[in-house]
Amino acid sequence: MELVTPEIGLVVWTTISFLILLFLLGKFAWKPILGAINEREISIENALMKAEAAKEEMARLTSENEALLRDARAERDIILQEARKLKDKIVGDAKEAAQEEGAKMIEKARLEINMQKALAIADVKNQVATLSLEIAEKVLRKQFEDASKQDALVTELLKEVKL
Repeated sequence: MELVTPEIGLVVWTTISFLILLFLLGKFAWKPILGAINEREISIENALMKAEAAKEEMARLTSENEALLRDARAERDIILQEARKLKDKIVGDAKEAAQEEGAKMIEKARLEINMQKALAIADVKNQVATLSLEIAEKVLRKQFEDASKQDALVTELLKEVKL
């Protein structure tokens, strides 16, 4: 029953023991414990700040990557557009060159045709002249078989000629 109703001496000695223990803990234990807790708190705050800085850095890097990606896509589009323009120019130049070459070939063929036509016409004229001479020769031979006809023609021609 002494524990339920303690005597005054027990209360005094318990209080003195508690105060000594409190003083010893305050002198030797509380400062290192509070220092360790403060250090831990500071290290946690530093870690949180570093984490926040890393998060901001990641956000910045992500935005930079997105910007680089947009720039790369824009550059790719520009390169593709330039390639299309170059292709169209090359195709246009090739078509133009083909048309020019075709026109040259047509003109060359036209000149060749005209030359062949002129040669053919000259050949036909020569043949017509030859045939005409042959026909005239045959007609004249036939007409001059008779000597009286020859004399009549010479006389007629002499009358037409005026000196």
